[in-house]
Amino acid sequence: MTFSLDTLMNDAALMAILLLAGVALRARLVWMQKLFLPASITAGLLGLLLGPNGLDWLGFSGHMASYPGILIAFIFGSLGLAAQRVPLGRIAGRVGSIWSFGNMALIGMYGAGVLFALVFFSPFWSSMPEGFGLLLATGFVGGHGTAAAIGEVFAAHGWPEATSLAMTSATVGVLCSIIGGIAIIRHNSRRGRTSFISEFGSLPSELRTGLVPTDKRESESVETISSMTIEPLLFHLLLVTAVAGASFWLKGTIAALFDFTAPAFALAFLVGLGLNALLSVCGVRHYVSAPVINRIGSGATDVLVAFGIASINLAVVAAYFVPLLLLLFGVAFSYCFFRYVAPCLFREYWFEKGLFGWGWFTGTVAMGIALLRIVDPRLKSRTLDDFALAYIFGAPVEIMLVTFSPILLIAGHSWLYVAITLGTVAVIAAIATRAGWLRLPAADAGEAPARR
Repeated sequence: MTFSLDTLMNDAALMAILLLAGVALRARLVWMQKLFLPASITAGLLGLLLGPNGLDWLGFSGHMASYPGILIAFIFGSLGLAAQRVPLGRIAGRVGSIWSFGNMALIGMYGAGVLFALVFFSPFWSSMPEGFGLLLATGFVGGHGTAAAIGEVFAAHGWPEATSLAMTSATVGVLCSIIGGIAIIRHNSRRGRTSFISEFGSLPSELRTGLVPTDKRESESVETISSMTIEPLLFHLLLVTAVAGASFWLKGTIAALFDFTAPAFALAFLVGLGLNALLSVCGVRHYVSAPVINRIGSGATDVLVAFGIASINLAVVAAYFVPLLLLLFGVAFSYCFFRYVAPCLFREYWFEKGLFGWGWFTGTVAMGIALLRIVDPRLKSRTLDDFALAYIFGAPVEIMLVTFSPILLIAGHSWLYVAITLGTVAVIAAIATRAGWLRLPAADAGEAPARR
């Protein structure tokens, strides 16, 4: 099918309807409220069921699977553009524990997933690509955005099925994040391990239905530019679009000059950082609202998730069904970090911070935030404050993993990759122990309230 503006408009309109249906279903159906299903997941599942990969009742084009590869540049570009400068001393003094927690899980899942696949699957499936084990971290701790990014790299090197498998991993991860997170909250609130809630059923209605009452709405000013010049929201959207577009121009230039396909998402992050720095040097950085840029990135993520799930090739998933049991290992890995590593790293609010980690490691940061808001509605644990500071150093690590992991595995260096990643986890654990961040919890930590 030839791509045209009509094709783009058709696909965008169909997905818009499905996303709106996801919002309406969440607001009306009690069972969806209990699962806290985001509209993007619902829209994607409806698109998968009713679209060309399912019943074929909706007329999505054959280009549907290519949209996530474009949207990922908007997401990573917004990350670079919205990055904030924070003094090094402030970061090290406050957030060593959560930095260790996040990076040990992030790097560990990348390495452990590859190791698990090498040991348990590769001996029985000789045709399995060496990068298969990477799909665990790609979908779980990475999410649909990372799945699109790494799937694009593998597809460019002769493994087109990787994108569908990565999207499947991400979708399973998000569902485990939500369903498992709710089960964890219910169980631990009854055991008295939560610090701010005692009854799960007492949650405010806006968390369940997704609809915020008038008296609880928060305004977010975007008036950094006079509307007499240009609409402020459009101004911010133009910045993100320019960054995303520049990343594709750079990708084409690098391919023409060096015969190397650079990932657009990594280039978008670098271009975003570069524009961020340029605006600071010119003294106009304060005219760019980081919250609005982040909202644009989050919106792109919602659309990416919906298209990513809807474009999953079910035939490919069926062919890899047994190896996809790797995802069960990911669930166990994430739970162990929540239940056993979090109490060793966090002196206060280990449950809240560990639950945020569960949501992040199985789904996305957004899932972690959603679960955190359930158990800490007023964010008194300061988990997000600390995470935001720690992520300043965590983001480059994640970008490096997403960029170089597939390259190393495609080159056949799987065991070297496992040694590097798991060795790095051991080094971080040693640093955390030496700094006093990592230590055994009190004997009654499992039964005591999360604040100790």
